[in-house]
Amino acid sequence: MFAVIKTGGKQYRVKEGDILSVEKLEAEKGQVVHFDQVLLLEDGQQVQVGTPYLEKARVAAEVLEDYKDEKVIVFKKKRRKGYRRKKGHRQLLSRVRISGIYPEGQAIEGEKPAVEPAPKKPRKKETTAKAEKPAAGKAAPAARKTAKKETTGKSKEK
Repeated sequence: MFAVIKTGGKQYRVKEGDILSVEKLEAEKGQVVHFDQVLLLEDGQQVQVGTPYLEKARVAAEVLEDYKDEKVIVFKKKRRKGYRRKKGHRQLLSRVRISGIYPEGQAIEGEKPAVEPAPKKPRKKETTAKAEKPAAGKAAPAARKTAKKETTGKSKEK
């Protein structure tokens, strides 16, 4: 028997006993979580496909650990412009062991729904340096005026 579940915006084909890495779940090590978003179930004879999910089906999993994935380097460059940016990123992941697939949603001991991480709020840009105002006794510098070239309607002839 296998199932296709959805968690962290990705789909996984799982069977009992599988160990897989998913995006970080809000559960502690050793805790049992269940995934309600089951897209497909296959038991050897019959295939059930959800529209989009199967209503009663659940997959139980035990959280083994939380860890960070390998570093991914993000490098941006625009040639001949002197623009280069280098950033690194390590994704937070949870390793889980699939402990059971329940087509009719039987009760699972010590269950806790798989909690998706809350969407991250964008950081506010800190503005520490404010524009300096000129001193009261001094005048502000005059704005530059650019002189326009006068052009004549004549073109160069050879």
